[in-house]
Amino acid sequence: MSATPPGASPRFLRTPEAARYLSLSHRTLEKHRTYGTGPAYRKLGGRVVYAVEDLQAWADRGAKISTSDPGVGTVLPAKRFARPDGDLSAGRR
Repeated sequence: MSATPPGASPRFLRTPEAARYLSLSHRTLEKHRTYGTGPAYRKLGGRVVYAVEDLQAWADRGAKISTSDPGVGTVLPAKRFARPDGDLSAGRR
C-alpha cells in the first residue's frame, strides 16, 4: 500500500527528519547513503531528500515474524561490504 494517496504529491523528508522516521541517527542514515546500503534518495539541487514511500519500502525489507524467518529481504548495516571483485570501496569510482 502506498503512503501517498493517488493524485497527491509524494512527501519528501530531509536527512534529519528521515532518520527520525526510521528511528536512526542522521549520521547512520548518511553512512547508509555513502555505502549504498540505505533507502533510495533524491538530490534536488544540493539537497538530499527521501520519499516517505521509499523509507517505508526499505524498512519493510527487514520485516520478520520470528528469529528463524528468512524474511523477504535484508536491511544491511551501515558499513562497507566487499564487492565480488574484492574492492572494499563504497561502490563509487
